[in-house]
Amino acid sequence: MIDLPESSIVKYLIKLRFEVGGLVEKADLIGAIFGQTEGLFGPDLNLNELQKSGKIGRIDINLSAKDNKTHGEVLIPSSLDINTSALIASAVEHVDKVGPYTANFYLQSIEDVRSTKRKLIVERAKEIVKLWSTKVSSESEDYLREIMEATKKRIVNYGKEGLPAGPGIFDSEEVYVVEGRADVINLLRAGIDNVIALDGVRIPESIIKLSNEKKLVAFLDGDRVGDLIVKELMNVAKIYKVYRAPPGREVEELTPLEIVEILKAPPMEVKVKEEGEGMVIPKDLEDKVRELYPNLNGTLEAEALDEQLNTKARFPVSELIGKLSELKDVSYLIFDGIITQRLIDASLKAKIKGIIGHRVGELNNRPKELLIATFKDLKLD
Repeated sequence: MIDLPESSIVKYLIKLRFEVGGLVEKADLIGAIFGQTEGLFGPDLNLNELQKSGKIGRIDINLSAKDNKTHGEVLIPSSLDINTSALIASAVEHVDKVGPYTANFYLQSIEDVRSTKRKLIVERAKEIVKLWSTKVSSESEDYLREIMEATKKRIVNYGKEGLPAGPGIFDSEEVYVVEGRADVINLLRAGIDNVIALDGVRIPESIIKLSNEKKLVAFLDGDRVGDLIVKELMNVAKIYKVYRAPPGREVEELTPLEIVEILKAPPMEVKVKEEGEGMVIPKDLEDKVRELYPNLNGTLEAEALDEQLNTKARFPVSELIGKLSELKDVSYLIFDGIITQRLIDASLKAKIKGIIGHRVGELNNRPKELLIATFKDLKLD
């Protein structure tokens, strides 16, 4: 075993081979190395002094004899820099006699002990990571299984649609509305059981009815679908507060801590929908718009419909304002254009009930008695 310097970290291991033309002992070799290198480069590089200061470790020699000759290996641990270590290696190479016999020393290598140690550390680290990953993966699966089993028992079905919900929905005055079953499970993990899922993009009747009985708090994904659901909810139900997952993330992937932090923060600013405020797009009108949209989109034209949703006229959008004073028995305008304040004012005079276009421009007055919607509201645009 090699004795390493005690006071310093070994950086290099100098390895030399030797051949001596006679039978010698380790002590003879050590004496020759120390004796013939002494004073070559001053007291600072004297091997005795370097050993005393811990910059050179104990020189180790492995030898064997054959045919009246001695050969073997010299190992010199060094905590000096590479330049000084190389100088010592060169000095030992110049030792030419051991006792009365001729000797030859040859440098085999100067090994970077730290590099070797780093490799060993890295390999060990790989083993540790592999073992740890296996352990953590196994534990994670166990935890997940426990959570799933616990939450499965706690999820209930609500309303005629059988919506996934937490048991706290029946007793709590405030109820969180999320998008899907996975969101309900995640809120249960966070200790929130007054939760119910829409279980789809369209708003179930049970949610609309529930909004008249409890304070609904929307907690939706931070994506485009979440944007659409917020608008739809606000249009058909009373929503007390709105919270969103961070942009691009979903409620089901949030950690319990993230959920708690989001719900502690101020909600989005929303106006609570009062009784009679706003209008819901009737189902038959929605179906009619879906039917007209493919042949209307991109044409810059408008369709005027009567109360029974029959087409009364079709004309360019540029003529829309002028036509309103001429048309009779028109209840709805479906057109490929922008809903402006001027069009809204003209529609009120013409006793129009609803306008559906591509988008809504800047409005000063949005009358409650007039249905105003866009193709995007119907998820067509």
